Amino acid sequence: MNDTSSASRPADRAATLAMACLGVFIAYLPVTTVSVSLPAIQGALGASTSQLAWVQSAFVLPMAAFILSAGVFGDVHGRKKVFQAGLLLSAVGAAVALSAQSIQVLWVGQALAGLGAAALLPTTLSLISHAVPDHRERGKFIGLWATSLLTALAVGPLIAGVILEHAAWRWIYLLVIPVSLFAAVFAARLLTDSRAPHGRRLDWPGQLTAALAITALVYGVIEGGAGSFTDAKVLVALFVAVACSVAFVLAERRSESPMLNLKLFRSAAFTATTLVAMITFMALIGFFFLLSLYFGMVQQLDTLQAGWRLLMVTAAAIVVGGPVGRLMHRIPAGTLITVGLLVVTGSLVSLTTVDADTSFLSVMWRLVVLGVGMGGVLTPMTATAVASVPHHLAGMAAAGNNAFRQVGGALGPAVMGALLTSRALHTFPGHLADAGIEGAARQNIVEAAQSGGLGAVTRMDLGAGTGQALGAVSDAFLDGLRLCLIVAAALTLLAAAAAAILLRRPRNATGRAVAAATTSRTASGAASADVDSAAARIGRAHARHRT
Repeated sequence: MNDTSSASRPADRAATLAMACLGVFIAYLPVTTVSVSLPAIQGALGASTSQLAWVQSAFVLPMAAFILSAGVFGDVHGRKKVFQAGLLLSAVGAAVALSAQSIQVLWVGQALAGLGAAALLPTTLSLISHAVPDHRERGKFIGLWATSLLTALAVGPLIAGVILEHAAWRWIYLLVIPVSLFAAVFAARLLTDSRAPHGRRLDWPGQLTAALAITALVYGVIEGGAGSFTDAKVLVALFVAVACSVAFVLAERRSESPMLNLKLFRSAAFTATTLVAMITFMALIGFFFLLSLYFGMVQQLDTLQAGWRLLMVTAAAIVVGGPVGRLMHRIPAGTLITVGLLVVTGSLVSLTTVDADTSFLSVMWRLVVLGVGMGGVLTPMTATAVASVPHHLAGMAAAGNNAFRQVGGALGPAVMGALLTSRALHTFPGHLADAGIEGAARQNIVEAAQSGGLGAVTRMDLGAGTGQALGAVSDAFLDGLRLCLIVAAALTLLAAAAAAILLRRPRNATGRAVAAATTSRTASGAASADVDSAAARIGRAHARHRT
């Protein structure tokens, strides 16, 4: 069965939607369960800020590096098989993390879970695209898919909070294991397998160069932020990232079956949504990383209390996501995305005024506004990326959009962690002096912070000076947090500008441009008809928007 087949029966489509939503829920559940548990992990394992950044990046990095290849594997060997493999990898990764007694073992578990998420994300969207060929009806399904993603982000902190109230941090991974195995069993019975019809095959040069480029870039940013960007290992990593990126572009241009057809970027809509996805997730995943540390280190909240506050963001996004999905047929996607990103930018700027004593209500309205903006971005961003290209390239477009989204997600904690550490350590000695800590005691505290991060200071026994030192830690952290929030707001404002400029171009024109660019390699009769019908559907949608 392939992507050019007719639509599935209603029962088959319902089963496909249910499994796709469950799959993306499993893929994204570790993002916020782990994020809100970072203070507990840091205390239990004695991890530094850079090591904590690797906990997040160890999950997102393999997801970003292998998501395109997972899409190709699904096209070649069957989406159902890759979907089931993703579920099993998620269960294995959770099991390894559950048994972790060191930060390094936790990284391994996170990486395996990230590989599982890499397999789940493109296949869930491809399964939906196969089951629902009509782009208008598919938008509703993608809206539910996006809601499931947001639901995972919403309930993750609460699950972690309840568990950490009664057990050690590692038990946050337990739920994923039975749910993943349950989904794998039911997928074997409910899902219909599908493949791409155009002779796709694995692109090993593209895979290797992409994985090396992404890994080297994130490694260089994290290690540069923890130490110095002039260190030899950091410079080598950044050089490898640039060289492999160039090699990836050359490999994809020469490949007869590219992992990511670069001619997709001739579609202004695809280019815009891909750029927006990367920038937005870089800002937002980095923000969640910092926010969980703020609640734990500055406001001294437990995990459940922090979880309720993070729920404000995702709950608001879920509430807004449904109406936004219905508005997509009346309001151009570019307008929805731009307005949503501007709302996010305003919320991030408003958060720069928080301090250690900011009340729950004062933080809550800012987080609700942030969630409203997110809800206005996610669904139209994903649906536009898939609908902006010919139908037979929808799977590649979905995988490409997700890959760049996860690259941003991997860079977010790395960049924000580096900025936070640099700014906080720069101002920390001054705050210690302001608190009345001088001489050898001040020097010992500063050296502990420089070697183990600000979290190391919270574990020191300073006697009568403990309160003053912890106050200095909070003040230094807030200095770093404010800088990161300004950078995150600048990133989302840049994404809004990109959406406003690039999505002004009529979508029917971009659809025909991609069709013309890709038919030279897929010039079979079925492919040509598919390209023409996709362009016609996009053209009719644009005509409705204008009227």
